[in-house]
Amino acid sequence: MELTHIDKNGSAVMVDISGKKETQRIAVAAGRIHMSREAVLSVTEGRAKKGDVLGTARIAGIMAAKRTPDLIPLCHTLMLSSVKVEFEVLPEECCVECFCTVRLTGRTGAEMEALTGVSVALLTVYDMLKAVDKTMVIDEIRLLEKDGGKTGHFVREPDAVPAGGIGQAAVSESEGVIPGIN
Repeated sequence: MELTHIDKNGSAVMVDISGKKETQRIAVAAGRIHMSREAVLSVTEGRAKKGDVLGTARIAGIMAAKRTPDLIPLCHTLMLSSVKVEFEVLPEECCVECFCTVRLTGRTGAEMEALTGVSVALLTVYDMLKAVDKTMVIDEIRLLEKDGGKTGHFVREPDAVPAGGIGQAAVSESEGVIPGIN
């Protein structure tokens, strides 16, 4: 496999996308933050001392997606059409799951923007609740779905294991992970 961010001399380069066709693109990423029961109750009952945990984390995730090229070397600056950050509180699992959906029309995908949005949103949840629980764990940050461009539609199978692990992430042409993506 040829590495696209390395030139013939082994130097890091930004990929030239000027010859690519503009298409509608979407990326959906997710991640979780596991916490104590007391921290979950702080979120669900709205009693976190720093304020609205999920509202603040939503704004942070949106801002992060927009600033991805400032954080990730060699990422292209994209004209994002939409960034949506959503949360699902799972009290029985003592965790909060975050979903970030990014849409645009462009020459390159928005996977890094969606992943960055999730990461920063979850870091913000951690920051907002660290006085209650310093043992929180952020994990399972992953791309769920992407569409557009040369590689087409990718949907992560629920039990997919990353390449190099026990198996490989599977691609499916199903309805998608998040309703209304298509």
